[in-house]
Amino acid sequence: MEIIVIWSDTAIEELQGIYDHYHYKAGKRIANKLVNDIVDQTILLEHSPRIGQTEEILEHLQKEIRYLVHGNYKIVYWIDENVVTIATVFDCRQNPERLGIKSI
Repeated sequence: MEIIVIWSDTAIEELQGIYDHYHYKAGKRIANKLVNDIVDQTILLEHSPRIGQTEEILEHLQKEIRYLVHGNYKIVYWIDENVVTIATVFDCRQNPERLGIKSI
């Protein structure tokens, strides 16, 4: 069965914010590398969607929500049959309660 990975609007906005921040602080090359590395992590989900750990903070929701970690970032996603939706890219240096359900 073919798995499709899609990005939510929230996840795209978070990724753009990460790019903008690192572009300003460290330059275009570093911003591009970080964002590309995060996106590359999500490509793994096409073959192994359950590779990420279950997100305990959100386990009360009625979705199978998991995450991958890249550096300081949690790539939070859910699985619905053959579709993996990237819900958000969360900076782990924030209070974990901020993850919440705004993007899920």
